[in-house]
Amino acid sequence: MYARRRRRYFAMMGCCLGLFVLAWGVVRLWSVPAAVAMCLVAMVIPPLAAMVANRRGPDDRWWDDPSGDPESDEWWDELDGKRRDR
Repeated sequence: MYARRRRRYFAMMGCCLGLFVLAWGVVRLWSVPAAVAMCLVAMVIPPLAAMVANRRGPDDRWWDDPSGDPESDEWWDELDGKRRDR
């Protein structure tokens, strides 16, 4: 899953850089407002790319992984409102 998220991130950031380069290298010669619009679109892409890269997948386990210490896991389960059957 990590590789897929990383590829999507780099693809989105590549599109962002491509938009900037095309906007000010080519499009501005014909239309400055279109170049500015392209830059505004490119400005929105990096935060979205960061969200895509850091999104938790359905089979990813990050913060709710058991630590392996039974006492600690029981304590955190109690704080989270989870009941363990003993």
